[in-house]
Amino acid sequence: MKHGPTVRDIASHAGVSIATVSRVLNDQEHVSPGTRELVQQAIDELGGRGPRRRPPRTGAVFLRCPYVLTDYFGLIVSSIAETLDLHGRQLVLNAGEAAQQAPVLPTLAGRPGIGGAIVVLPPEPGEELMALQSSGFPFVIVDPRETVPRDIAAVSAAHFAGSRSLTAHLTELGHRRIGLLAGPDNWLASSARRAGHVSALADAGMLLDPRLAIPGEPTVRFGFEAARQLLSAEDRPTALVAFNDKVASGAMAAAAQLGLRVPEDLSIGGFDDIDLAQATRPALTTVRQPLAEMGRIAVGLLIRLLDHHRLDALHVELATELIVRESTGPARR
Repeated sequence: MKHGPTVRDIASHAGVSIATVSRVLNDQEHVSPGTRELVQQAIDELGGRGPRRRPPRTGAVFLRCPYVLTDYFGLIVSSIAETLDLHGRQLVLNAGEAAQQAPVLPTLAGRPGIGGAIVVLPPEPGEELMALQSSGFPFVIVDPRETVPRDIAAVSAAHFAGSRSLTAHLTELGHRRIGLLAGPDNWLASSARRAGHVSALADAGMLLDPRLAIPGEPTVRFGFEAARQLLSAEDRPTALVAFNDKVASGAMAAAAQLGLRVPEDLSIGGFDDIDLAQATRPALTTVRQPLAEMGRIAVGLLIRLLDHHRLDALHVELATELIVRESTGPARR
């Protein structure tokens, strides 16, 4: 191999087909990251040359956010749109709850004029996301609903740490019976925030009372109904941790209906820090998610994928911040 290894040499060394080596050398798509790395390792060990550099992928960016674009989702989508414009990329928006019924992901790789995609809180099963990744189509997930493989690019907030900081804040105020108005059981954010809540309780020498934890959809109605259920009990909690600010505002309405004062009789905390958090009376203590930055980071990751750059940190978690306002106070003795 005086003049370097042949394609056949590399294929034999890596244990793959000659066609696979050819695709890697020409930097073509439809090669899994693991196989590509295996071939590259064989090339390095045999002293050969790496693949030819591919030109960046052109085309618009498909942004899928199958939810109503208010509050949480509106902030993320606006940030993505503004950042794509700075990069000179056109945007194709697929939004609204009706979009949840459309089988979009299986068609993305074959859509003309589309170079890549950003998917916000995808309702699709993980199998569809893995199939799209296997096709070689570049995409990034913002706030994944369920656990995704490491080689799929994703950006989210530090749900565990954020939830832990809120519950720790309440235990430091002397609260020992803390109700948890959790999100849907099948959401990654729900399980992470629940784990953060449990961790902070453990630090204060307590266990989670299952009777104080109620899962549900992250809506004002759920917050009202779940809080009313917990607050109507004889041994009611002295504080409530809500999945998001909407749930927290519903809990505030339930407390007012039951004649409980916030924070004198009941402390309430939320998550997200959308505009609603400052519009409640009293203003809501909450965990701030960097929603706009999540959108910007997602665009940055996608641009690197479109330019065929290697990504080492594919799962990016952004720090949250506890914002203490008037809705939390010392527990009543």
